[in-house]
Amino acid sequence: MLAEIKSPCDWLPARDLSYLADNGIEAECLSDGSQKAIVLKNFLLPANKFKVARADILVLIPPAYPDVPPDMFYADPWLLLKDTERYATAADQPHAFAGRNWQRWSRHNNEWRPGRDGLRSHIRRVRTALEEAA
Repeated sequence: MLAEIKSPCDWLPARDLSYLADNGIEAECLSDGSQKAIVLKNFLLPANKFKVARADILVLIPPAYPDVPPDMFYADPWLLLKDTERYATAADQPHAFAGRNWQRWSRHNNEWRPGRDGLRSHIRRVRTALEEAA
């Protein structure tokens, strides 16, 4: 399945573009001022975990990427846990980007391996954070 990548993403490493395409991940590259980002469109959330089944996930790309990891991720719409109807721990702050008000998921990456990690690693961390949200 090929992914649809909206807008030019020529600043992303080729291996990231290949990963998105090979895994059918629809993405959109954006910029807001000097900040670049990728939005994982209509991202499938863990089953029965949140009040919605899909969300857009924003990943801010630091200038020194891929030597420096993306920090945190952001969701729109805001994700409420289905069982408790509250936001997950450390996921209750807003972040404005590209005209949208995103829910910040404060999850830091201290295990980044420059030269080895990329979007594949970060998306895996996003999925884990969403699965473990409480």
